[in-house]
Amino acid sequence: MSDLNEPLWDIAQAAEFLNVPISTLHYWRGRSMGPPVFKIGRHLRYSPADVREWISRHRASNGETL
Repeated sequence: MSDLNEPLWDIAQAAEFLNVPISTLHYWRGRSMGPPVFKIGRHLRYSPADVREWISRHRASNGETL
């Protein structure tokens, strides 16, 4: 769940946090595979809390532990 007190990330910040190219985030978005993303106007934004939660779910589904 999003923490409304934490600033949102743009796509470059999300890519840096996840250590993936921006093009990967575009690819994942187009296939509904990546972390939740939403648009504000023309701009993509990521909630840091949602990205962290997505990582946890992704790891759990792959049998990895934190």
